[in-house]
Amino acid sequence: MSRKYFGTDGVRGTVGEAPITPDFVMRLGYAAGKVLAGKASGSGRPTVLIGKDTRVSGYMLESALEAGLSSAGVDVLLVGPMPTPGVAYLTRALRLSAGIVISASHNPYQDNGIKFFSADGNKLADATESAIELALGQPLKCKSSAGLGKARRMDDAAGRYIEFCKSTFPANLDLHGLRIAVDCAHGAGYHIAPPVFHELGADVVSVGAQPDGFNINKGVGATHAESLQRAVKRSKADIGIALDGDGDRLIMVDAKGRIYDGDELLYVIASHRKRARQLRGGVVGTQMTNLAMAQALAKLKIPFERAKVGDRYVLEMLHKRDWQIGGENSGHIICLDQHTTGDAIVSALQVLQALIAAGKTLDQAVDFKLYPQVLVNVRFAGGSAREIVAAPIVQKAVIAAERILGNDGRVLLRPSGTEPVIRVMVEGKAKQTVSRCAAAIAKAVSSAA
Repeated sequence: MSRKYFGTDGVRGTVGEAPITPDFVMRLGYAAGKVLAGKASGSGRPTVLIGKDTRVSGYMLESALEAGLSSAGVDVLLVGPMPTPGVAYLTRALRLSAGIVISASHNPYQDNGIKFFSADGNKLADATESAIELALGQPLKCKSSAGLGKARRMDDAAGRYIEFCKSTFPANLDLHGLRIAVDCAHGAGYHIAPPVFHELGADVVSVGAQPDGFNINKGVGATHAESLQRAVKRSKADIGIALDGDGDRLIMVDAKGRIYDGDELLYVIASHRKRARQLRGGVVGTQMTNLAMAQALAKLKIPFERAKVGDRYVLEMLHKRDWQIGGENSGHIICLDQHTTGDAIVSALQVLQALIAAGKTLDQAVDFKLYPQVLVNVRFAGGSAREIVAAPIVQKAVIAAERILGNDGRVLLRPSGTEPVIRVMVEGKAKQTVSRCAAAIAKAVSSAA
């Protein structure tokens, strides 16, 4: 069935506007509770863990979810601010029925969202999300008092997740002698990330670790790396690490202030594992993965596959290929031998492990240069995006661009999944050529729209 509320990463929107309202979220909690109760095995009552980021709306939505789940007869475990991958880990480690994260990731504080993890720490299957949507259309029938779920707070959740993150770093290595600037985006990792790197021996300079409910992602974090650049230079740090608001996206900065995106960091991890004979299979990227990175992997004889944009699709491809590592240039990096989902802290530790083992800096470890990549969004009033992309005038422009770019360039036309926009992406060695090709294709798309 087609889904009305669930996107590729749960339900998301502006707080106070449908669907991110207290009444809808309560019904969502009830619907999820009914579906999970139906899947529960044995006589035990299902238990769901709820974590959140630092948005002020998290208090309201947490209470709404708790009420909905409890009315469906589901017990609730509340952990407060916790990175998304932390919720996935705790759900699996505690053998719970499901985990729920209240977060809008890298969005501003005015937005929020609800996403789910299954008992094994993976995102819910499409069929389960569809079942929850179906249950949303049914009346809310609260359990009697004897059947209501109970709620309690878990006081040691942060400490458990900190220890898990540290366990993914080799026991024979430490971070002594390194000064690391850690930007937590005033988000869910503010009380998690600095202790992880400090307890492994690093001298930690904390940035974006004073959340007030309104400043999440505001000028800090993985989507605003300039804040980390300034902190690295000001503190004379050896390296900088930036998380986004819910702690699943990673960007890094070297001592000179240069920014390294997800493609480059994924390459560092993959090339190290190849040298150490620890790489199983190859690497999964997305349609947006830089061509230069794919070519660099090919030089190392590392297989590479592209998935659709979205860490959900990267994960699906990894399972399909039985490979272990993949990610997006936005900084979502997945290491399935360490965790079931993308985790900025765990991924940063994998990069640091690779650098220490090779005795290299980030600049030395990334031995290729990303190709210039130009993205143009073309809005259209009506009609089918697929028909516009297939129009002769558009295809003619694409073929002309591909002929100019040759083997060292790439063209991608991708309809947006959320708005009437066609995204035109062109990359290649020469920025001026890339820009010219992107403009020509965008003009053709506008003419066909």
